Amino acid sequence: MQTIHYKVDGLDCAEEVTILRREIGSLAGVLNLEFDVINARMSVEYDPAIINPAAIVQAVARTGMKASPWEQRLAADTRTFWEKHGQLVLTIASGVLLLAGFTAHWIKHGSFMHALTGGGEADHVFPLVVWVLYLAAIIVGAWQVIPKAWQALIRLRPDMNLLMVVAILGAIAMGEWFEAATVSFLFAVSLLLEHWSVERARRAISALMNLSPPTARYAATGQEAPVETIPPGTRILVRPGERIPLDGNVCEGESTVNQAPVTGESMPVPKRPGDDVFAGTINEDGVLEIETTKAATDTTLSRIISMVESAQTRRARTQQWVDQFAQVYTPAMMFLAAAVAVLPPLLVGASWSEWIYRGLVVLVIACPCALVIATPVGIVSALTAAARHGVLIKGGIYLEAAGKLRALAMDKTGTLTEGRPEVLRVIPLQGHTENELLERAASLEAHSQHPLARAVLRHARAAGLNPLPAENTRVLSGKGVEGFWQGRLFWLGSHRFMHEKGQETEAIHVQALALEAAGHTVVAIGNRNHVCGLLSIADRLRPEARTLIQDLHGLGVKPIVMLTGDNEGTAKVIAQETGVDEFHSELLPEDKVAVIGQLVREHRYVAMVGDGINDAPAMAAATFGIAMGAMGSDAALETADVALMSDDLSRLPQLIRHSRHTLAVIKQNVVFALSLKLLFILLALAGQASLWLAILADTGATLLVIANSLRLLRSAPTNS
Repeated sequence: MQTIHYKVDGLDCAEEVTILRREIGSLAGVLNLEFDVINARMSVEYDPAIINPAAIVQAVARTGMKASPWEQRLAADTRTFWEKHGQLVLTIASGVLLLAGFTAHWIKHGSFMHALTGGGEADHVFPLVVWVLYLAAIIVGAWQVIPKAWQALIRLRPDMNLLMVVAILGAIAMGEWFEAATVSFLFAVSLLLEHWSVERARRAISALMNLSPPTARYAATGQEAPVETIPPGTRILVRPGERIPLDGNVCEGESTVNQAPVTGESMPVPKRPGDDVFAGTINEDGVLEIETTKAATDTTLSRIISMVESAQTRRARTQQWVDQFAQVYTPAMMFLAAAVAVLPPLLVGASWSEWIYRGLVVLVIACPCALVIATPVGIVSALTAAARHGVLIKGGIYLEAAGKLRALAMDKTGTLTEGRPEVLRVIPLQGHTENELLERAASLEAHSQHPLARAVLRHARAAGLNPLPAENTRVLSGKGVEGFWQGRLFWLGSHRFMHEKGQETEAIHVQALALEAAGHTVVAIGNRNHVCGLLSIADRLRPEARTLIQDLHGLGVKPIVMLTGDNEGTAKVIAQETGVDEFHSELLPEDKVAVIGQLVREHRYVAMVGDGINDAPAMAAATFGIAMGAMGSDAALETADVALMSDDLSRLPQLIRHSRHTLAVIKQNVVFALSLKLLFILLALAGQASLWLAILADTGATLLVIANSLRLLRSAPTNS
């Protein structure tokens, strides 16, 4: 089995999805279909022994749409003028013909009302020229709809296209030529505006793609080449004011880089040799020579774009409910329209023409487009706005969950603290020296990326020490590490690990407790026989941490729980300074999972905030996981459901507000669409609504809810 992804031109709403499911889903060898309307993407799982991609493309073409491989969506646009603008040309032509017919009718009879009512009076002779103009307006306006309606008819599966054609033919049959032409024109306008509205959401995603320049400049020659041809390890030159084309490390030069396009950070970040830089960010005031570390398809920015594009596959429950409701709503409305057209004449002898007309009005107003399209437009607008401001949300389901958040668990190191701990004291014991302790500790931690390990390594280098890595190291999760240094076994770990080793004397215990009471983390170094010494390490609290906790409490998020593998003394100090509701210390990874599980059982909507690597099990156990400082971290991008590209904690309450605003907009859309349709159905039953007024209302409803959804593009986790 294989899966292939297509970009489908003409895929703008649920009606096209229905058409494609009928056409493609019926093919032998097609096993499964998935659609993303906002990105106009169709995913086909198929058996290559039975069907090939060419046959799938041909089947799409039979629907009047055009499929091309998803990978070619960024290639040069090779569509003809007609493929690009045919719908616009037909819509304008239909409008011109309608206006010409109306004007000719008005001039011929000298009565505006005669023209407006279609000349339905008994003594009114319908002019041939007007008939021709109206017929032309109908055909031109419905030109792109008729093939889809025909396909729906021969398959006996009515859709909106068929219903609209039936409404037009019904108006013609009753002699309402003006009304039929108006319905055809307004439906064409509706389809055109709907297409433009969805395209706006697509362009918002395309704007992310355009952040990265298409070419890069070789440092050695100054020549430019497409970024796709630049392999990792190539040296490129970026001048002041230019966007950085690829992820890499600064080799030469110093500058400040504006990372706001990717992280949302307001202040430029200083860059010097050895620092990481990322595609899509802007070099401000110095020339930088950069060694690329990733291919164009694997940069942090490209991964963000890919995740935003695929986010619609993880749909919010609200979106799923709307889709399920539409499946029931559409046939129910068709049944209602048929009942309106048939039952009054049969039961009470009412006028067939009058009630068939009212049934046609119900068919038109019952179109579910406003209901179905506005929700995904709202979701993708919110996701895209968040991504543009450095908050990557991997699907509507997580965006919705953020708005319903009730409890929050947070890692300590790197989340509530700055994540850059420093060694404050080196305490040798048993006759060992400070340099011996640092050498052994640095050797054991040589390959670790843990913040405490990096603190030890920085302190050792500052002391002029650069020992070789220990041999045969073994990491004991949540406890420490063991390995051989200069042929001897040494261990390094937490206070609890030291106690488990059975080497902790009363004097060492008292000394360790005193350090922990001061808010320090104690790391012990020992050998087979005794504890060689202690390292006292401390991390600074983030200045915004206490304000963050207060903001979250104000949003109804309580309890806020701090989870840490650190000692109880250090955890207690941090908890008191930040104002968290609870703290759990000296936790192993499985202990964090157990705490998260209990929170989920009690509060249902629970988030876990961590670094996306060490806290992966706990993040997976929560309703959704949030990774701090995910910029450049592949592990964090993959692990978390929400990734904060910068280390700005204030994004958390802003994310919650953004989510709640999005949910409010979607609710507004659903209530408005359903209320308007109910109103017009009642007007139709009372004989107070016409076909052209019904389609005008339906078009207006669709445009209004889409416009309301697109407002979310201006909303973001920084200002919501």
